[in-house]
Amino acid sequence: MEALNSIVGAINGVVWGPLMLVLILGVGFFLQVGLKFMPILKLGTGFSLLFKGREGQGEGQISPFNALMTSLSATIGTGNIAGVATAVFLGGPGALFWMWMTALVGMATKYAEAVLAVKYRETDELGNYVGGPMYYIKNGLGSKWAWLGGAFALFGAIAAFGIGNGVQANGVAQVLEANFGLNTSVTGVVLMVLTAAVILGGITRIGAVAGKLVPFMAVAYIVAGLLVLLINIGNIGYALNLVFTHAFTPSAAEGGFAGAAVWAAIRFGVARGVFSNEAGLGSAPIAHAAASTKGPVNQGLVAMLGTFIDTIIVCSITGLAIIASGAWTSGESGAALTSLAFELTLPGIGGYLIAVALSIFAFTTILGWSFYGEKCVGFFFGHRALIPYRFLWIVMIYFGATADLGFIWLLADTLNAMMAIPNLIALALLSPIVFKLTKEFFASGGQSEEPSGTAAE
Repeated sequence: MEALNSIVGAINGVVWGPLMLVLILGVGFFLQVGLKFMPILKLGTGFSLLFKGREGQGEGQISPFNALMTSLSATIGTGNIAGVATAVFLGGPGALFWMWMTALVGMATKYAEAVLAVKYRETDELGNYVGGPMYYIKNGLGSKWAWLGGAFALFGAIAAFGIGNGVQANGVAQVLEANFGLNTSVTGVVLMVLTAAVILGGITRIGAVAGKLVPFMAVAYIVAGLLVLLINIGNIGYALNLVFTHAFTPSAAEGGFAGAAVWAAIRFGVARGVFSNEAGLGSAPIAHAAASTKGPVNQGLVAMLGTFIDTIIVCSITGLAIIASGAWTSGESGAALTSLAFELTLPGIGGYLIAVALSIFAFTTILGWSFYGEKCVGFFFGHRALIPYRFLWIVMIYFGATADLGFIWLLADTLNAMMAIPNLIALALLSPIVFKLTKEFFASGGQSEEPSGTAAE
């Protein structure tokens, strides 16, 4: 295991080096500028379309609202609780600033991903819409780039077991054992049963469950987090000062915090930000491709809200709660750090709140990523591989719940980058299509959308 840790660690150091930061932030900023900051300026339009999109508006399997909820089910997970805490523990308060920057440019990235996913989606042998980076690479860039789409699908199929399965199951098992004394094996079995009950019904059932569970869990966590911030309101100004100061200057050692360089704040802020909101990974557009939407831009405007809700709202609440409560200097990390922050503020119930929130967040992430993984496998093997993949997914939950957390985090972090590289290259090359469709949409007053899906062209 030590040798495997060393190998994966070495790969992680390369794929999360300066090149990856330039790719993620650079492509996102390029798209924001090319779109004339539309994703930020049209945030209200996105929320309006989200409200209207609770019912299907075109061809597809799920409503635009449920497509976003499926996407959010996969993004709002352990990254929002354990991931933010890990970023602050390793990079200091400044890491939260770099998470915000990743999210602001990531809104443009997520918008472009969804536009291209709907524009270049296909129908499979069963008549269902399928899409995502592997399809917009194949159909948008042509045969000479087909290997890049295959690379994404391969990384996605494998990465899903780390990002969306192992990390999530492990997070639930550890937090329930710490707070309620529940054996990790028992948690693994319960998660297997609950997951099987949903994912064996496919995207329609996943979307239906996500459409009900995600809004409830997000609002409940936001309310609890705001209560923690309200109780610590006297420290909010100090916390924000730390965030902005340490984004550009080193964080000194304090209490149980070992200190961190500026590079650590950037590296862990961006890495955990991407892990949390998945902008640039290419995972979310797989869900948005199944939406029954009026067209690419309509779904793109809905999709970009995922990054805003996940990072600007949910992750900010977690990060500020950790810093304002003073828990960030305790020496704790991961979910235990967030749990401590809530427990210090809400004695007797704070820790339990985090345990329950993390469990629900992680469960919905397992559901969302099961769909992403199976579509990556389906790209290679068609619909015949979907049922075997779902059963393998269910079985692997048990092993994730009882495995070593450190290695799973390292593996998931590494595979995140491996997925992002081909997707970001494709987004840069296909950006003229995104800009053209967006310009035409707003020039027509938001009324004109060309048919989506290669089968319709």
